[in-house]
Parts: sequence; structure tokens; C-alpha cells
Amino acid sequence: MGRVGRMTMSNPLPERIKALLESDPYAGVLGLSVSIIDGAIQTKSETSHSLVGNVNLPALHGGVVGSLMMLTASLELHHQLDSNQSAMLLDMDVDYLRSGRVIPTYGRADILRLGRRTATMTATLWQEDKNRPIAFSRMSFLVWMQGDESPALG
Repeated sequence: MGRVGRMTMSNPLPERIKALLESDPYAGVLGLSVSIIDGAIQTKSETSHSLVGNVNLPALHGGVVGSLMMLTASLELHHQLDSNQSAMLLDMDVDYLRSGRVIPTYGRADILRLGRRTATMTATLWQEDKNRPIAFSRMSFLVWMQGDESPALG
């Protein structure tokens, strides 16, 4: 396994996914590792007490949970896009279902629709049991061809 800060990557990951991970410092803060299972990206965060939002439970900070879902979906989308395409998050809606404990957290994302300009996705995070998710999200991404004008949002 390669290691970048606290982030790990299982081999063999596509170079594009490795580059995205290495360029995102937050992936290292989250202790993110990435593997490909059944052709899809699966993330794992080795959570730590520095990521706790509620020290009384203790529970992961909601921003940590949201960031894990966004990173998982972005990595899956870039894994499925053509090499000359890129994407960025437009909108995200999160349902927090359970408190995230300070134990390893796993994530998986699915593409519901991939068009020429947008992608609609879902992401799910779980801890010990995949059938008991801690959070679920719906996201929209702007998709563009690299080399085109930078996407303008207004």
C-alpha cells in the first residue's frame, strides 16, 4: 500500500484516483483509504478523536461525515468518467441517520444519472454493519470536458 500522510491507497488504483487523493489534503486528515471492490470505489476512514464533534457521546462531527460522503462520491464519479472529463460538487443533501462513533467508517457511492453536464449521485456511510448506515446523501455534480472553458457558476 502507498501512504500519503495518514491516507492510504490500495493497489492497484487508477493513476487518476491516486492523483485526486494526493491533491486533497483533507483526505489525509480523515485518515482515508481507498480500494476498488466489485469495480466501485469504497472508502474507509480510520477516524480519530480529533474528528469528534460531540465529546459527550463521543460522535463524529457532522462536517466530517459530510466530507467523507462528498469525497467518496467524487472519487467514484471520477473513477467512472472519461479521462478527459472532470467534475465538481454543485449541491448536497445529507440525512444523518445515526451517530458516527470513533471507529472505522466505510463509504460507497452510486451514480443515479450521468449526463453530458451533470451527474446525480447517492452516497452511504456505515460503520460495523453495511445494513445500518450512519448517513445517506444525494449530490449533484457539474461535469465538463477538460480543456473547455472553466465552468462558470454565475
